[in-house]
Amino acid sequence: MNPNPALLIIDVQKAIDDPSWGDDRNNPNAESNIAKLLALWRERSWPIFHIRHVSRESNSTYRPGQSGAEFKDEVLPRAGERIIEKQTNSAFIGTSLEAELRARKIADVVITGVITNNSVEATARMAGNLGFSTIVVADATATFGRRDFTGRWRTADEVHAMSLANLDGEYAKVITTDELLARA
Repeated sequence: MNPNPALLIIDVQKAIDDPSWGDDRNNPNAESNIAKLLALWRERSWPIFHIRHVSRESNSTYRPGQSGAEFKDEVLPRAGERIIEKQTNSAFIGTSLEAELRARKIADVVITGVITNNSVEATARMAGNLGFSTIVVADATATFGRRDFTGRWRTADEVHAMSLANLDGEYAKVITTDELLARA
């Protein structure tokens, strides 16, 4: 990693604990792994971007004005840490994220958060396409089981693994928390 890598914490909000997501979620330690990375970034005074999803959908668990829109305790932003609100799956669409990274001459981004096959994947794809050196931390991201296009149930682990496979190499480097900590 180059000096000053940015940590992007995507949508780690209380919304993901809502029972409507189902009980098939992988990486139960994702939040604690994100907290480890967040502690390192704070210790090193590296740039941190907390990404908050603010949904316009009336039935979304991420709607403003409800507890689901709040950040989870493990990743609560501190004074001076940047919070970027988004309304789509990518943290780059309709936000100032790209301009802020470029203004600070940040070339490397480390992506953590939820949901792997949605906002994490969309943000990582865009980061890679925009020319940022992108790392996705496999065990600091998580998702839920879902049905595929043919109706077959796919477990959270399967959905997660396929999403990471989509990203690794072309858009990002996928590594674990321990691998990243060893590099830092």
